[in-house]
Amino acid sequence: MTTYDDPEFDDPNPPEESSNRTFLLVAGILGGLVLLGLLCIVGYFFLRNNTNQQNEATVIAQVTQQQATVQAGVTQTSIAQNLTQTAAVTNTVPPTNTPVIAEATATFTATSNPATATVGAAFTQIAVSTQTIIPTSTALPNTGFVDDFGAPGLMLVAIALVAVIFLVRRLRSAPS
Repeated sequence: MTTYDDPEFDDPNPPEESSNRTFLLVAGILGGLVLLGLLCIVGYFFLRNNTNQQNEATVIAQVTQQQATVQAGVTQTSIAQNLTQTAAVTNTVPPTNTPVIAEATATFTATSNPATATVGAAFTQIAVSTQTIIPTSTALPNTGFVDDFGAPGLMLVAIALVAVIFLVRRLRSAPS
């Protein structure tokens, strides 16, 4: 009888490890990092919220003070204007009764042809459009891959990549 015939070695399943200490250690470290990250996010939220409330209170105090200053200035301006106004009445001359004389004038009334009016309107629109300067770009953009290498360089890169494809297929099919 050989050692290979021993019934202890016939078991196809190897014995399992009694403890997964490495796995538990790594899982604990990752869980701790996630928990630490969540605590940092919550702390940032509360500190940021507290800072925003303090900033809002400061802004409200500044706006209130500014409004009080403006109101005091407006009050002082109106008091100064009331003191400088004169109460004296000025004499005004009453309007005179001037007769209006109607004179006949010769007015030219041309009968307009609708076709002439349409052509005139078209000429007006053309004149307006030629006087308006429309800015347009005459230069082409100087960005992109082809601008750096040009079309010949792009063709060389394409040929090189096709050569790499054929070379890799050849090496894969070659016996080792």
